[in-house]
Amino acid sequence: MNERKLPLNDWRLRAPEATEWLPARVPGCVHTDLLRNGKMKDPFYGTNEKELQWIDKQDWDYETMFDVPADVLAESGLELVFEGLDTYADVDLNDHRLFSADNMFRTWTADVKPFLLESGNKLAIRFRSPIREGLDKLQRHGFGLPAPNDDSETGGVGDKKLSMFSRKAPYHYGWDWGPRFVTSGIWRPVYLRSRSGLTIRDMFIRQDRVSPVSAQIAAVLEIETEAPWEGNLSLSSGSHRWETPVILHAGIQTVSLPAEIPAPSLWWCRGYGEPVMHAFKAAFTQAGIIAAEKTVRAGLRDIKLVRNPDTHGTSFYFELNGVPVFAKGANHVPGDSFATEMTDERYRHEIATAVESNFNMLRVWGGGIYEQDIFYELCDEYGMLVWQDFIFACSMYPGDEAFVENVRREAEDNVRRLRNHPCIALWCGNNEIDGAWAQYTEDAGWGWKKLYTAEQRGKIWADYEAVFHKTLPEVVERLIPGADYWPSSPMQALTGDHTQHATTNSTSGDIHFWSVWHASEPFENYNLNIGRFMSEYGFQSFPEYRTVRTYAAETEMELESEVMLHHQRHKSGNRLIKEYSDIYCKEPKDFPSFLYMSQVLQAEAMKMAIEAHRRRKNYCMGTLYWQINDCWPVASWSSMDYYGRWKAVQYYARKSCKDVLLSIAESEGETGFHLISDLLSPLEGSLSVRLLDFQGRLLKETSQPVSMEANTAERVFAIPTQEWIGGETAESLVLVAEFSVMSGEILDRTEYYFVPAKQLALEEPHITVTENAGAAGPSFTFTASRLAKQVYLETETEGIFSENFFDLVPGLPTTVTFRKRDDGAIPFVPAAPVGLSVRSMFDFIKR
Repeated sequence: MNERKLPLNDWRLRAPEATEWLPARVPGCVHTDLLRNGKMKDPFYGTNEKELQWIDKQDWDYETMFDVPADVLAESGLELVFEGLDTYADVDLNDHRLFSADNMFRTWTADVKPFLLESGNKLAIRFRSPIREGLDKLQRHGFGLPAPNDDSETGGVGDKKLSMFSRKAPYHYGWDWGPRFVTSGIWRPVYLRSRSGLTIRDMFIRQDRVSPVSAQIAAVLEIETEAPWEGNLSLSSGSHRWETPVILHAGIQTVSLPAEIPAPSLWWCRGYGEPVMHAFKAAFTQAGIIAAEKTVRAGLRDIKLVRNPDTHGTSFYFELNGVPVFAKGANHVPGDSFATEMTDERYRHEIATAVESNFNMLRVWGGGIYEQDIFYELCDEYGMLVWQDFIFACSMYPGDEAFVENVRREAEDNVRRLRNHPCIALWCGNNEIDGAWAQYTEDAGWGWKKLYTAEQRGKIWADYEAVFHKTLPEVVERLIPGADYWPSSPMQALTGDHTQHATTNSTSGDIHFWSVWHASEPFENYNLNIGRFMSEYGFQSFPEYRTVRTYAAETEMELESEVMLHHQRHKSGNRLIKEYSDIYCKEPKDFPSFLYMSQVLQAEAMKMAIEAHRRRKNYCMGTLYWQINDCWPVASWSSMDYYGRWKAVQYYARKSCKDVLLSIAESEGETGFHLISDLLSPLEGSLSVRLLDFQGRLLKETSQPVSMEANTAERVFAIPTQEWIGGETAESLVLVAEFSVMSGEILDRTEYYFVPAKQLALEEPHITVTENAGAAGPSFTFTASRLAKQVYLETETEGIFSENFFDLVPGLPTTVTFRKRDDGAIPFVPAAPVGLSVRSMFDFIKR
């Protein structure tokens, strides 16, 4: 096979009417090129976003000149490949129109053999304004469609919602956590590809039946050959090799070679086993000479979404290699408003953060992008399951023939690109649209149906079904036979009646529970509203002070300042944080202290939710909070901020997602001790419980032997609450519980308070720090003379602590290590933190 790629990276950019060309970076976009050339302000600082909305209202030209080596020019097949054009692009080569693109998520190719020159080729791309294109499509459609997160007001187009008409990242148009930057540009690689003879266009390792005993697979290859060809096709992986004779006709065709691997090494998600990957090499040979070959990597695993009727309703969980998996993790959004600014290191930092936090699943949410290859490669490498949405969210979409065909091709491109990744557990049609429209329940949903006539409603729903109930599942089944497809998240089932739509107490399907936050319900309701799989829920906080200062001057450090409101995209966000803080937290002494308190508040909320879900393991089998990351520096639901700095909730989530968790909850006058194990072997050990006052005085204690079955949850012990409190003051008491195994190793320790943090009788804790030398870097031992609540460690060095935002009980020292963030293959490496600062809640409250 002769296949070569000639990357085209030397580009320039200008507006059509401008005379000055600017150097452009490809992959990239107009906004980042303008920023690098000093033609626009920092888009994330202050309220600069508002002043930059002119960029998406005009066209932009990209241009490159290139030569073609004579031997490449002589090849029989020459095509230009554009892996991503954002979004409306007219592409010309040497003044010949090759095509016009209209989908950010498709790969575009063009046969350029007739137009190429050996030198002086000019490739020109005009990106038409996505806003003008959207306005034209809105007018042709005849009426608008709902898209509440489309920030058309900031975009300068009034109430005209345009995002749903373009196959482009919805979050570019704004969201309740992100800005509005409607980009244009060459956002994925572009290259000249030469082909001759026999070419393997695509290779899929279809997994027909996989178990620890045997993996029955097939290599499915799409072949293009210029002339009839006869020879052998071989497939090899490790020490295994399979071969068959093949006869090919001229043109494009598909051939497959079945294979069986005895006792295969399987791919497992984090916590359940090793994420073993295999290289598979296919080769076409003729008389011992290789005519074409291709290698892909795949992990052998059997993954299915199990939805079986039971006494409660219908189960909803993922079974991996025959083992039920409790999914622990978060929702993922694009890591930058400008997707090409995401480096490999930033991706690795996020996936490594998920692993450090004991996650085993991330949901790629439908309002962003189909992620870059590196994202899925890292999830494969680290054993991180992926719930993959198709890119549709919180809007109704047109369903004309051209739109549906565009979606079909988009789905084919991305399913083909991603289907060898073992990390992908589920393909989901969209985010929240079924529930928002609520076709079968007149007064349910988000009130959208009432905006339309009966005729319009009929068309809108028919268009919805054409995309999500027909086109997308057909593509998935055809290209990945047997893979699971879920039409919308959340929903109960595809029933065609009111039982299709999810509610906050559904006993089937998945649930997005937002009454805590949007409806101002108390945190305690996380304990009451538990479904079979909690695929969204969340609570906001601000990022830390140094992150806030990257977008706000000191004069703007106030909750209702213009900049602070601009970097809070939920219309009631700052008010809600303050409202909940007043209920659960002590009054902060100043605004920087409020930033800290907001993180503590968020952490406590998510701890309550995650642990409530895990205590109901077997009934509930998944907890994915909203959201792990941010696309710009902002107050949001994220657990790490735009710069990758862990908020308090990331440290809390790491503890609440431990593979063996000890969780404490009160009910009906008892304080119950719950043990949750995701281990695949039984546990035997001991539970110890101590009641102490805030000076560390032991008031009561008990211990209990514990036996646990594998992969389950159980309330293993309980105490009568009031009897244990006795005549003591609840505001000055802490329960400390530990679960240890027979060897004496403590698998988990946790603290529990009988009153909210607001009521705790905190005094100056007098924290002392002892530095301990170590071969892998220093550790730090912390002690206190009185309870130190939410001990907050800061350092100038970017990285993570082994513990942070922890409670320090007198007499129970805590030792902490630090690892700095690194851009190598190991994302966190031991180091000494620079400028270590130690504070607790007492330092932040108004006294």
